[in-house]
Amino acid sequence: MAKFFIDRPIFAWVIAIIIMLAGSLAIMKLPVAQYPTIAPPAISISANYPGADATTVQNTVTQVIEQNMNGIDNLLYMSSSSDSSGNVQLTLTFNSGTDPDIAQVQVQNKLQLAMPLLPQEVQQQGVSVEKSSSSFLMVAGFISEDGTMKQEDIADYVGSNVKDPISRTAGVGDVQLFGSQYAMRIWMDPHKLNNYGLTPVDVINAIKVQNNQVAAGQLGGTPPVPGQELNSSIIAQTRLTNAEEFSQIMLKVNTDGSQVRLKDVAIVQLGAENYNIIARFNGKPAAGIGIKLATGANALNTSAAVKAELAKLQPFFPAGLKVVYPYDTTPFVKISINEVVKTLVEAIILVFLVMYLFLQNFRATLIPTIAVPVVLLGTFAILSAFGYSINTLTMFGMVLAIGLLVDDAIVVVENVERVMQEEGLPPKEATKKSMEQIQGALVGIAMVLSAVFIPMAFFGGATGAIYRQFSITIVSAMVLSVLVALILTPALCATMLKPIAKGEHGPKTGFFGWFNRMFEKSTHHYTDSVGNILRSTGRYLVIYLAIVIGMGVLFLRLPTSFLPEEDQGVFLTMVQMPAGATQERTQKVLDQVTDYYLDKEKDVVNSVFTVNGFGFSGQGQNTGLAFVSLKNWDERPGEQTKFQRLLAVLLLLSRKLKTVWCLPLTCQQLWNWVQLPALTSS
Repeated sequence: MAKFFIDRPIFAWVIAIIIMLAGSLAIMKLPVAQYPTIAPPAISISANYPGADATTVQNTVTQVIEQNMNGIDNLLYMSSSSDSSGNVQLTLTFNSGTDPDIAQVQVQNKLQLAMPLLPQEVQQQGVSVEKSSSSFLMVAGFISEDGTMKQEDIADYVGSNVKDPISRTAGVGDVQLFGSQYAMRIWMDPHKLNNYGLTPVDVINAIKVQNNQVAAGQLGGTPPVPGQELNSSIIAQTRLTNAEEFSQIMLKVNTDGSQVRLKDVAIVQLGAENYNIIARFNGKPAAGIGIKLATGANALNTSAAVKAELAKLQPFFPAGLKVVYPYDTTPFVKISINEVVKTLVEAIILVFLVMYLFLQNFRATLIPTIAVPVVLLGTFAILSAFGYSINTLTMFGMVLAIGLLVDDAIVVVENVERVMQEEGLPPKEATKKSMEQIQGALVGIAMVLSAVFIPMAFFGGATGAIYRQFSITIVSAMVLSVLVALILTPALCATMLKPIAKGEHGPKTGFFGWFNRMFEKSTHHYTDSVGNILRSTGRYLVIYLAIVIGMGVLFLRLPTSFLPEEDQGVFLTMVQMPAGATQERTQKVLDQVTDYYLDKEKDVVNSVFTVNGFGFSGQGQNTGLAFVSLKNWDERPGEQTKFQRLLAVLLLLSRKLKTVWCLPLTCQQLWNWVQLPALTSS
């Protein structure tokens, strides 16, 4: 094999270039994330039953949908929640490896069987089926800088003009509106209804009939009368547009000819469709949208696309309306990936310097160095073929593999130089003879190194999901490195190395001469030390056992976690009030949390975006959530602004809030919160 490419170096270069082009294209398409996709795919079903309590929702909506979900392929389990606001959230989790698109279609088909069995109010509200990430990628908040817009105004504008364009942005899986659009509120007086002999159903029917878009027809439509010269559509304004028009809706005509109108039995006013969620930014009225990542999407590109779309919409915002980003996980992901790339470049430079230090020949050093980009780019192509992503684990695997992937090329170069020095052969002939000697050894090296990491790809559960990509990355690099050592490296040796006269390998001078002498001296010291150890085996075995025992004790005392906690520049605070607590009580606690962050921790905290009525454990009046954005890492130096210190202080503070469960969560803890139930069950 090697002989074929030694005689055809251009063909070897073509193969290497194809590998690099494939890797370059893969890099542009690979999704970027902090960690691999670990939890199995899940499909969520959302519905709402206005005015119903949790028990009614459970019996009439949740159970009906659950009963019709049986028989779906690869379904692992179902979980559901029904709250006192009439909200239903049903999550169907599937086996790992299931295509989420196919799963969504199957769930949608099963849901259609359940739709006729659901209450009419639920069908009118609509039932949504979505696939997306379990946690938010980012949150965009909207505030009125000059205070001219109320929260209802902001939420209506965002829901009407911002939410839909963002939901159509590439990479966005789901958009959660923190607020509500405008609606006409009809506050009925039961005593007046009773006096007039009316019921709420009569009011609803009257509104449906009198607030209806009517097709008024045409003038001059077919078949036309003789002499007709004009054809025109008739546009009739039959939909009501304001509170005054709604208040004039006729409910009843008495026998004496008197009329009962809506204003006689109810208060009519323009308000929000619902008041289940109240948003605040630094204590000021606000609205917001929580953006979830679509399956397999690139987090960095999606965040940039969302911000670009909002920047495009901003010139059309009402005067004073401003967009802020109180929660964004992508800056940390970007910095993490950039740091790993920086480490990757540093590792390549260090590998080059170390090889040059020992090979002491620039041409010989350049040959293994050329193998590095070929192997790394080829590894990206393999990651794309497996459907993996660029994340901290795959990049760490590449950093670790750099020192290993040049081993094969170094073996080839060193042996070629040895053959030239000992036998005086020209580079091409020396390369052919060298490859005959070491070709089998190169394959053996790759197989041994791969055997160390391949078992990690077969781990089950969450551990396997995390480390499978790490394992495949290293093994792919190992396989590619031996292929490059058999294809490209021999061709480079045959064309780049200079001939060496037989026996010409005299002592080096200058820096390399000094280094060789020092290295030889240290080698003698090392061999002498090994000899001393072999003469006192018992003593050093005791020392070795003591070291092993000490390491075991330290290992047992080290704290454990599913994944490391890191300062990501943002975190959340979940607030859970006692059952039956009102929205007003929850808002008071959220205001206390906001005041503490902005006053006591002003050196650390940049902004606080609170959402009353929403939480990852459920929705309701007794639930709240605060998205806390910290100042840039460079702006909070010193121990008093350390992230872990802040979390410790917040945990102590949360214990002082009586009858309130207030828990600060890092992004990693939140990720565990929403992902680990699926992982545990799977």
